[in-house]
Amino acid sequence: MPAFRIFKYTVYTLLIGNVALFLAEDLAASQVVFREGVTWPRFIEAYAQTMDTAAWVVLLLMFELETAVLSDETLRAGWASVMSATRFVCYSVIFYSAYGYLESLGFITQTVPLNIGDVCSLVDAGYSYVESLNEYPALAVESCRDLSGQELLQIAETKIVGSYDQLERARLLALADCINSIDWICVVIILEVEVFLQLRGLMSGWLTRVGLVIKGVLYTILFGVAAYWGLDGALLDFWDAALWLVAFIFIEMNFFEWQSETAEVPN
Repeated sequence: MPAFRIFKYTVYTLLIGNVALFLAEDLAASQVVFREGVTWPRFIEAYAQTMDTAAWVVLLLMFELETAVLSDETLRAGWASVMSATRFVCYSVIFYSAYGYLESLGFITQTVPLNIGDVCSLVDAGYSYVESLNEYPALAVESCRDLSGQELLQIAETKIVGSYDQLERARLLALADCINSIDWICVVIILEVEVFLQLRGLMSGWLTRVGLVIKGVLYTILFGVAAYWGLDGALLDFWDAALWLVAFIFIEMNFFEWQSETAEVPN
């Protein structure tokens, strides 16, 4: 089915493009949050989205190779060590990125009251305001007028300010990032177990059913997070989440086809 393959690999290509989009967003945010420069201990906090997405793209392509491209004999032979090494690097980055999302949640949560009579006095003083998570435009006359008369908070040890509602929205988006990251890790662990068992001929019917139930719950949560991003207006996050869900539907379809082909091969 060439049309289906074109659609599938178009989705994969778009996900690769999302790495660049997240890099642009991370770069813009890091210039505001880390005015002195990004130190290595805080690198993952600054570029969690970019590193996470890049690692997931590589992992997705590996699942595509394992479930649809390479033969079982090839996977058991010379490619096994290469795949294992690449997988180790990807998972190291993914787990490190999950830590980065937790750090980002902690960052946006650490706020102090901003006691100032005229917030517009901060214009041209290097201050930014919270428009959304990782979006901190410079405070200007128009934006300071919107903030005037509201109870303001300042992110600790930064020059980033915002209203309670703005910071609460950013906190919820940061929490959604954490839930999404941890949920995807759970999904991929199950897939890894299924691939491991499938290669060894140990994937039975009841194991398949148990995996489907657990993944069904996990995918439902992911759909919920994607819907939240869409309703909130976090369009890049919604777009990325939708592409990933479609991509892993392809992986699940590959896996079912792989199981069917294996079942047809006589012992």
